[in-house]
Amino acid sequence: MKKNLAEFIGTFWLVLGGCGSAMLAAGFPELGIGFTGVSLAFGLTVLTIVYSLGHVSGAHLNPAVSVGLWIGGRFSAKEVLPYVISQILGGIAGAGVLYIIVTGNGSAIGDFAANGYGEHSPGKYNLMAALVTEVVMTFMFLIVILGATDGRSPAGFAGIAIGLALTLIHLISIPVTNTSVNPARSISQAVFVGGWAMEQLWLFIIAPIVGAALAGIVYKVFKSE
Repeated sequence: MKKNLAEFIGTFWLVLGGCGSAMLAAGFPELGIGFTGVSLAFGLTVLTIVYSLGHVSGAHLNPAVSVGLWIGGRFSAKEVLPYVISQILGGIAGAGVLYIIVTGNGSAIGDFAANGYGEHSPGKYNLMAALVTEVVMTFMFLIVILGATDGRSPAGFAGIAIGLALTLIHLISIPVTNTSVNPARSISQAVFVGGWAMEQLWLFIIAPIVGAALAGIVYKVFKSE
């Protein structure tokens, strides 16, 4: 229960902090936050949770991460489903709080920082571009996570590497898909947007899991050295 609660709180914070920066601060040009600020916000949510709750649950905060770590031989199969459920519920709770805040001045939620492709991509990128982006970005994210948390890596620096990796991923992929690499983050926003967001949600569940699974398989090569 402690691990599941930590995953719930961590994913809650990721959605509230990351998507919140996109919905609130990024809407005010005078603050100068833009894509860079949103990217940094997502990285900071992971960085802060890794160092505050990582010792409890490992701070996965992402179903794809849990799956990738399992396939990479670094996580128990029996814990995957409880983690995934906790992450999805935490993400929805974070989106729920964000919904209350965003609508507090009478504003509509708009796209609510949901992930999308085609007409719903920030840069109008097509399905193939979105699919490739999400698979490759999640693959690299898991490679960084698996490598940074390897017992042979310098101790105490994993959170920094992981947080910066997520920041870089957002800098690359926000224009393409609004950046998912995390099914829980995508589900949480799509639930409130409905319509097109729910119709396109399949990609942001499947692609990150495929990318994470591939990373878990590939990393076993390094693990066997």
